[in-house]
This record gives sequence, C-alpha cells and structure tokens, in this order.
Amino acid sequence: MKKSSFFIGLASGMILILALQFVFNAFYPLRYVLQEVVPEYTNQEYESFETKVEDVIGKLNTYYYEDIDEELLYEEAIRGYEEAIREMVDSVGDPYTTYFTKEEYASFMETMEGSYDGIGVVISYGETEDEVVVVAPFKGSPGEKAGIKPNDQIIAVDHEEIKGIALDKLVERIKGPKGTEVILTVIRNGETMDISIERAEIEIPTVEYKILEDDIGYIAISSFDLVTEDQFENAIEQLNNQGQEGMIIDLRFNPGGYLHIAYNMIDELLKEDMLVVYTVDKQGNRSELITETKQSFDKPLVILVNGSSASASEIMSGAIKDHDLGTIVGETTFGKGLVQQTIDLDDDSAVKVTVSRYYTPDGNYIQGVGIEPDIFVEEDYENDVDDQLEKAIEVIKEHINP
Repeated sequence: MKKSSFFIGLASGMILILALQFVFNAFYPLRYVLQEVVPEYTNQEYESFETKVEDVIGKLNTYYYEDIDEELLYEEAIRGYEEAIREMVDSVGDPYTTYFTKEEYASFMETMEGSYDGIGVVISYGETEDEVVVVAPFKGSPGEKAGIKPNDQIIAVDHEEIKGIALDKLVERIKGPKGTEVILTVIRNGETMDISIERAEIEIPTVEYKILEDDIGYIAISSFDLVTEDQFENAIEQLNNQGQEGMIIDLRFNPGGYLHIAYNMIDELLKEDMLVVYTVDKQGNRSELITETKQSFDKPLVILVNGSSASASEIMSGAIKDHDLGTIVGETTFGKGLVQQTIDLDDDSAVKVTVSRYYTPDGNYIQGVGIEPDIFVEEDYENDVDDQLEKAIEVIKEHINP
C-alpha cells in the first residue's frame, strides 16, 4: 500500500471520529443532567395511597414542562381511588352491598334520618335542565312561610345566577345551617322577585293521613325513616280522635327503610308476644323480633301494596298477612328479603353490607318472590280512578257493615 493512501485513510478516520465525538458531546450534557436530577430508584413500599399520590404529583410538578393544576390532579386521583373501591365492593355481586363516598354517605344518612337544615322546598328541572322550578314547599316550612309557591322558577341563589349548575349542587347551595338566611330570586307570572328565607331544621313528611268516606282512616307511608315512627303514631291518634271505624295503610311505592322503625310501627298494630320477623345470618344465627306493646289495632285493616313495595314494607305486610290481622290488597310486592347494615369507615365513607336474610312469621323467604296480596288488583295508571284504593275501601266497608 502506498504511504499516501494510508495517510488519506487515517485522516478520514480521524475526521469521522471527531464528527461522532462532536455529535455525542452535543447531546451528552442533556443526558448527563437528566441522570443527575432523577432520584435513584430505591424500591420502597409506599405507606399509603396518599403517599404515592403525593410522590407522583411531586414528580409531575418537578419535571413536567408546564405548570400543573395540583388540586385537579388530587381530585382525579381520589375519584379514581373511590371508583376502584366501589368496583371492588360491587364485585361481591349483591346489588344491595355497596360503597358510599364521604359525600354520598352524608347524603344517604340525611335521607334516612328524614331531617335536614334548609328551607323545606322540593325543586326539580322544568321543561329543560336550564330551568329549575319549585314543585312544592313543605307545609309549615320556612319556604312556605316566606311566600315560595309551586311553579316558581328559581334563577339565582344569594344573587348568584344558577344557570348550568347541576340540581344536586343547587340543593346543597340552598341548604345551610339553621338560623342562617338564603335569598332566592324567582320568576312568578313574569315578575322577578327576591325572597329572603331563614333556614331551619326540616322534618321530611313521610306520612300523610286523612278520613275518607264512612269514617275510614287512610295513612300513606312513603318510607320508614327515623322520623316516620312518630309521624305514624300521630296519624293513628288523629284518625282515632276523628272516629275512624277502620284503617287503610298505603305502602305502595314505599321502598323500605330502617328495620327497627318498621318493627316499632308494627308493634302498634299487632297484639303482644307476636313474632314480627326473624333474620338468619351466614353463621345460621337466628334473631327474632316479637311485639311488646300490650295495645293493638282492633278495627278492620287493609294494607295496600304494589310491585314497588319493598323491604320494610314487605315486613309489615308479611306480619299482618301471616297473623291474619288484615287484608292485603293490590299487586305482588317487590321481593326484597335481605337485611343491610351500614358500616362506617375511618374517612367518613361507608360500606352498606347485606348481613342476613329475613323471614315472615310463617317462615317465608320472599327474596325475588314478594308477597302475594289476598286480593289482587292491577292498577290502571291511565285511569283517573284509583282502583286499588277503591277496592280497599270496599273491603273495609264489608267489615264495618257485614
């Protein structure tokens, strides 16, 4: 090989090496800096979910090339965590075993307690979700006393427009500690007005009563909440004072509620030492609820039910039917023969767990079956006449005037 060719090749090689070195040095500082600022992987377990979230958000805040909304990231992390817990609980396969977030649990307990601090007004969407209207104020509520009327359209709360706000968020805005004030701006017959209302403790009416023809008492129970027992006792007392000769208890569309409230109410109807219901848990332990009150309802009694009468409604219906102390009129009930217990968690969330099966006094397990009425009457909802109630009145009359 000629010397000239050797040196030409050597020079070309050196030029290539220098070029590669230049390219490498151009990018190496970036790689070097990244390696310096990333902490060494330590393979440690996180103490909690919150610790890991804080770590991830901290790293995003440090390395992400733009500013981040930390509060939004926390909210999304918690939402994902809550949904994971919910899906885990749902995987049990029981529709009545469920998970409540802190907010859901607070709302659930408020509903079950039957009271809250607010103005006592039922609201709903109007023709569209951009329009919120008053369905009705509760009788004697702060809303009614302040002048709120059905069909008032609410457009602002405390002078802030409500357009675009979800209905549940609007309800929370209207509620507040008793003794405080809220101002609703409403439109009524084309006129806009501000109505100032002082909030108070509101007891949700779950019992309605009246005297029908021929001195027949009528009590409609919408649910078995904590306030229902007192309302029920008051209704019976008032109807007795008005001279009722028989009574109809309407449990249609009543989804149930507290077992002990239902028991206390049934205790007012049945004789002493009667089995109301018994439960059996997964260990086979049997618990019985037996009446204690010596007084009982000794006049003709009809229980009205339909396919939406469930749980505690079925416990009352089953006890009356099995002891042959009244007549069940209407349609087959829903068929919920399971008992739930709500268990608090450390962060104010909760799980509602099915803990046992319940049986009517005759030993009937009604889950998925329901309670058959003594007299079947299918309701025609297109008819203005309440056929089921009419039949109940007819049955009472037959017992009053045999």
